Amino acid sequence: MRIVVLIKEVPDTYGDRKLSLETGLAERAASERVMDEIGERALEVALSYADANPGTEVVVLSMAPEEAVATVRKGLAMGAASAVQVTDPALAGADLGTTARVLAAAIARTGFDLVITGNLSTDGAGGVLPAMLAEHLGVPQATSLSAVTITGDEVSGTRAADGATVSVRAALPAVISITEALPDARFPNFKGIMAAKKKPFETVSLADLDVEIDVAAVPQTIMTAIAEKPPRGAGTTIVDDGDAGERLAAYLIENRLA
Repeated sequence: MRIVVLIKEVPDTYGDRKLSLETGLAERAASERVMDEIGERALEVALSYADANPGTEVVVLSMAPEEAVATVRKGLAMGAASAVQVTDPALAGADLGTTARVLAAAIARTGFDLVITGNLSTDGAGGVLPAMLAEHLGVPQATSLSAVTITGDEVSGTRAADGATVSVRAALPAVISITEALPDARFPNFKGIMAAKKKPFETVSLADLDVEIDVAAVPQTIMTAIAEKPPRGAGTTIVDDGDAGERLAAYLIENRLA
């Protein structure tokens, strides 16, 4: 079985996140760049299955700039057998529609029985990419799973719903996405880090995927305006001169907070 896991390099959630006011794109140099945690969890699902089922091949796939190579190699150090990185200058600032189209082409080129991804990334938080991939690939989808069971011919799991838990299953090949309810990922050990240097790592472009993109001619997402978040205004200070309780109550009522 071949399992393709999508991973993504994102700005560290504990660091500063900024948008360029000129392009509207994230300034990725503003903070440390790391592998998205939900992608790590998706990789853990695949690796756990591979550990128990010899003959399973886990491939990490990412669409990212050239400088993200260290993040992609982390997936190899964690235990993936090979990696594919899609990088092309034309993909800078690609929207979800373009991203889904390119990733689907890369997945089809690589070959797959199962695609595993996170339910949403911590930077874009679109949450629709898994469904878009399944549509492009023409396979069933099972999204936002909080538990996953993989067999030789199907994948099943549970999804939280309003006041209920839904059990879903899909025949392979399929696309699934997982939530943070799945276990934390393993840490790369020294042996894994050294082994990662010798594992297959392929870098492909749009030409390699036979995908033509002309966003200027056929825009899928149009940005109408962008502005910096206004500075936080000064708060109201209440000094207790014996009537602080009354003044606080009046403030809450005035601002419709009580």
